[in-house]
Amino acid sequence: VLCCCCVSTAPPSVRIVHSGQTCSVEEERYSERVYTIREGETLELQCLVTGHPRPQIRWTKTAGGASDRQGDSSLHSDTLKIETISRHQGGRYYCKADNGLGSPAIRSIRVDVYYLDDPVITVHQSVGESKEQFYFERTVFLRCVANSNPPVHYTWRRGREVLSQGSDSGVEIYEPFFTQGETKILKLKNLRPQDYADYTCISSVRNVCGIGDKSARFSLNNRTAPPSIKLLLDDPLVVNPGETITLVCVASGGDPPPTLSWVRPGGEELPRRSRVKGGTLTVPAITVDDGGAYSCVASNNVGNPAKKSSTILVRGLRKGRFWITPDPYHNDDNIQIGREVKISCQVEATPPEELQFSWLKNGRPLRSSERMVITHTDTEVSPGTTNLDIIDLKFTDFGTYTCVAALRNGGTPEISIDVNISSTTVPPVLTVPRGRSHLIAQEGDTVDLQCLVSGKPKPIILWSRVEESGSAAAAVLLMPDGSAQMESYDGVLRITNVSRDMSGTYRCQTSQYNGFNVKPREALIQLVVQFPPVVEPVYTEIRQALGRAFSLTCRLLRAHPARLLRYEWKLGTRLLTVGQFSDQKDDTNYHVRALNREGYGEYTCDITNEAGAGRCTFLVTGKAYAPEFYYDTYSALWQNRPRVYGFKLQWTQMEPNAVDRILAYRLGIRQMSQSRWWEQEIPMEGTIQKGELLTYNLTELVKPESYLVRLTPITRYGEGDATERIITYSAPVNPHLREFQCGFEDEALCLFSQDKTDEFDWTRHSAVTRDTKYTPNTGPSSDHTGSKQGFYMYIETSRPRLDGDKARLLSPTFNMNAKSSSSGPSYCFSFYYHMYGKHIGETLNVFLRQKGQTVTDTSVWSLIGNQGDRWRQAKVNIQPTAAFQMVMEGVRGAGIEGDIAIDDVTIEEGKCKDPPPNNLRSLAPPSSPHIWQLCITLSLALIGRQR
Repeated sequence: VLCCCCVSTAPPSVRIVHSGQTCSVEEERYSERVYTIREGETLELQCLVTGHPRPQIRWTKTAGGASDRQGDSSLHSDTLKIETISRHQGGRYYCKADNGLGSPAIRSIRVDVYYLDDPVITVHQSVGESKEQFYFERTVFLRCVANSNPPVHYTWRRGREVLSQGSDSGVEIYEPFFTQGETKILKLKNLRPQDYADYTCISSVRNVCGIGDKSARFSLNNRTAPPSIKLLLDDPLVVNPGETITLVCVASGGDPPPTLSWVRPGGEELPRRSRVKGGTLTVPAITVDDGGAYSCVASNNVGNPAKKSSTILVRGLRKGRFWITPDPYHNDDNIQIGREVKISCQVEATPPEELQFSWLKNGRPLRSSERMVITHTDTEVSPGTTNLDIIDLKFTDFGTYTCVAALRNGGTPEISIDVNISSTTVPPVLTVPRGRSHLIAQEGDTVDLQCLVSGKPKPIILWSRVEESGSAAAAVLLMPDGSAQMESYDGVLRITNVSRDMSGTYRCQTSQYNGFNVKPREALIQLVVQFPPVVEPVYTEIRQALGRAFSLTCRLLRAHPARLLRYEWKLGTRLLTVGQFSDQKDDTNYHVRALNREGYGEYTCDITNEAGAGRCTFLVTGKAYAPEFYYDTYSALWQNRPRVYGFKLQWTQMEPNAVDRILAYRLGIRQMSQSRWWEQEIPMEGTIQKGELLTYNLTELVKPESYLVRLTPITRYGEGDATERIITYSAPVNPHLREFQCGFEDEALCLFSQDKTDEFDWTRHSAVTRDTKYTPNTGPSSDHTGSKQGFYMYIETSRPRLDGDKARLLSPTFNMNAKSSSSGPSYCFSFYYHMYGKHIGETLNVFLRQKGQTVTDTSVWSLIGNQGDRWRQAKVNIQPTAAFQMVMEGVRGAGIEGDIAIDDVTIEEGKCKDPPPNNLRSLAPPSSPHIWQLCITLSLALIGRQR
């Protein structure tokens, strides 16, 4: 049967349900819900959406604490699943559904992760009373701390005695105001002999989520004292690279014996090769990078931890540099006979006080004199510098001067720096080769920027980028390797795979090191990177019917060079038109007056410049768009025979007027467990309108198999885009319900199910299996028919059940018979109940749950208290207007002797005949016709013979 009726698109709606492990789900007044789960278990939330077209779903999270706010994570799935959830993953989770109609629908749920860490006991004495003996006539504080959610409850014990406020005049128990709910302090005033004992702190979250209590123990005696330590090593410890060092830390006091550990400042990790055993730290093959401060920390939870540090100095010399300074009293950068010249040498040394310099001239030692003045900076200043001042330079002073840096106690190689002073020693001159100051490169090329440097000695060349203005301002752009500055020893900067963002002005300049200490010489090079045109759209699909006119537009976004641009339009390999861009235009168009069959295909537009081409591609096709399945059908699934079921498949056609009229749909269907497809063609009469709801009834589907359904539109062009969905069998939905009866004799419970949001479950029982050990004289002695072997549903109210706990049993989902009445059919719901026990207070409620646009529960029957040791029947009239379930709710009363049982549940069409007096109320809510009631029915076969 194919039905056609008009349905408007619908904006999304959303709700969140849970399907994983949980402790509880509580409603909040202003927010949505609070979902409580134990740390380490699996969080599983499902986002149920309605709306047409089918909304896209996205999960996002806002972290629970300010310290955990790292950007929102997102998940595009209807189910959010987090295995082994941690406390940091608690917070508010949002499900957002969007189908482009109106505002997106957003719902949230707060996930509260419960946990309890092991408690820690710390001991302190009162401030200002630190004397020789730690605990003698002192006030002592024992603080117990445990991280938890929910807030922890503490209990103190001395030996086996439970301590409470007021139980001992020498003991006070309190929680500091600033840490309410996080710590518990036991104050022992003026310590007495009986206070020397074993103390136990028990932390508890009252077994919430099944989290058991945890405890910590501390033994207080007259020897209890905070830790003290000493280091068995020199400070600082000076070592040579490659040596193995051992740092020894020993506890010199403290009870209980403290735990020793080694740390580095700022949380820096210990060297990977290091080994720690107790208070001994061993670092084999030490390197310069391993130098620095190391701290030994001792803790025994009494007082404050003890900490002592030592510094390791690894001998070494690094970064040897030199520079030549001409006579500062003459405005001349050249070295000249008769003037002064200074040679400076600089080295970084560890330890700096061991650094010593010496000078050689032509390989022979040089001592300080009136004309050769040697000076050194203070040894405490790092890096160390030595200067050789040559006064009144003479021709005989020309030669090679060597600066030698060494450490006084050896252990590391020397650094020697040679500086040549001669008539050829001249300051640097920096130039750019002719024709190389303005370079043009194609994107992707390798380009060399070159600055020629002359002079002796040759300095290092520093490369940087400057602002586009070309001024020699401070570099603000990064170099190709991501740094602000790059070094070159030959004056060449090589850039591989050059990109358009590397265009700009580059500066080369001389370094003051390893050359003359004069004003840096510099030069600028302009680099222009050409790239092909960037166009849009790169690719787009256009769907058109035959005979229609349309235009294609290719837009130029940017190009370099942006002059002399040409365009070329093609259909496949056939040239359509060519032309040249004007300066005022940044797009080109191609017009088709009337599309014919030869006009379908791939159109391309190439826009070219000297660097290459950018291409726009347009695929013009007559394929129909995909149909969009309608997922919000009321009571889509039905069952009228034991082994088969049917499904009402509904869809709308996306943009049906974009292409030629849809002639038919090809329906494909296969069982999920098989690979073979069955296909059936569904002819279409007339033109499908946008938003028109199409319906096709699938029958003879085998229980409980799931099916994959594929729907493909067909036009005179051929097949269009297909779409698929899965049909899953669920609890039966009966379109022509006459009578339903269940005596719970089958373990399947006639497809009744337990509600996942209640506190406990109904149990299937018979008189011969019922356990009366804890609740004698309660519950039925047989089922409703009197059989000891017959089964019924039963709630056990003995421990651990609490007053007010609820158990809900849900019937299968039914669809009312729409032909019975214009205002909805009437049904008689009846059942037998047994409510017996001396503790009055148990309640049995019945709700009608209707599944329309929203799910609503309406109370239709209720009874409370002891009704005697016999089965009674209840009947109630219901008049649903949508698919519905019956909800049986048992509520535990104040005592354990008082249980509830139900049996022989029946739903019959028509009003109840002679209902018993305890039928409290009937339900007849207003109704409105469904969309599918307005459909025009056409006769079609569902599935043809197997192809």
